[in-house]
Amino acid sequence: MANKKILYYQCFSGISGDMNLAALTDLGVPAEYLAGELEKLDLSNVKIRFDKDSQNAIHGTKVTVEVSHPTGVSRRLQDVYEIIEEAGLAPAVTATAQKIFARLAEAEGKIHNKPPDRIHFHEVGGEDAIIDITGAALAYHYLQVDEVWASTVELGSGFVKSAHGVLPVPAPATAAILQDMPVHLGGTDFETTTPTGAAILATLATKFTDEPALSIRATGYGIGHHPGKQRPNMLRVFLGEAILPENGYEEEAEELECTIDDMDPQWYEWLTARLLKAGAQDVALTPVIMKKGRPGTRITVLSPLEKTAALGRILLTESTTIGYRRRRVVKQVLERKTRTLKTPYGEVRIKESYLQEQLITRKPEYDDCRRIAAERDIPLRQVYNEIQKMLDSNDQ
Repeated sequence: MANKKILYYQCFSGISGDMNLAALTDLGVPAEYLAGELEKLDLSNVKIRFDKDSQNAIHGTKVTVEVSHPTGVSRRLQDVYEIIEEAGLAPAVTATAQKIFARLAEAEGKIHNKPPDRIHFHEVGGEDAIIDITGAALAYHYLQVDEVWASTVELGSGFVKSAHGVLPVPAPATAAILQDMPVHLGGTDFETTTPTGAAILATLATKFTDEPALSIRATGYGIGHHPGKQRPNMLRVFLGEAILPENGYEEEAEELECTIDDMDPQWYEWLTARLLKAGAQDVALTPVIMKKGRPGTRITVLSPLEKTAALGRILLTESTTIGYRRRRVVKQVLERKTRTLKTPYGEVRIKESYLQEQLITRKPEYDDCRRIAAERDIPLRQVYNEIQKMLDSNDQ
């Protein structure tokens, strides 16, 4: 089993839509392919250029989206969806592009206190933004990576002009999109991360780390249009394979912990469900003896780094604790894969764990077994054991 194919974004000068498209082209996505697919969009007033350029003696690619006569149309989310759908692109590309725009609409909705489908896009609904985001989806699916990782994101500083007037950097939409993700302010004197770039990264990235364990296969540089003074204004991307340690993958996480002796026991089920739905990797409840001999419960939450703030808020608002402890931990985890197995009950997901290329564990997905048992009114143990026997027989 091959190691995971990783696309890693090094955002030392942030990320914008055109820099992303330029970096992925420089990485190896053919410009001719992107230009041909993007022509399918009903945007006859748009021309896209791919040029070789350099900054600080680093050579890369610069993308320029030229709009000959801007329409100035203030589009809604559904308008953008229709433009992308009518292009007849691959379904996966269409879905990813729409997902990125939905991220933008959700952020704008929070800022303007409106539902996402009632937001009027200004800059990010323009022709250039549609090109940047659709191009990002095309390039992502062309590369066929297993995961997207990213570094801490530089946001810059200063102010930026928008349809709503002068705004502080980061723009409110950028700040909303990158909430709970690692960012840095003040590395440059201008806006380095745009709402479009933030939405692309937030939609595609599954992990944020400044110390990726990678075997690099290719590197791409996307040159920005603003001249960098403090640092080169470019986005660097790496295509590589994740390095698998002998004891499995190493992942960083945070543990959030608090002890409670005054909460109604009925609330724990609700609290646990809320934490898991918000992205907790695990929630454990442990009985403890607290001060004055009172019986209590220790709540331990294992959190991805980017989810810590959100999960902490749930602990503070959904339980009776007045505070919680947090500490950084390192996990050693096996490589995990999910596949489907055809059974007499229909398709069932199978979860597999590997150490290097050696299969360690394999078992049917509990939720699928539970659903089958409920639908057919048969014991859960029967469903689970029969599927496990099928797996074991395949090994013989």
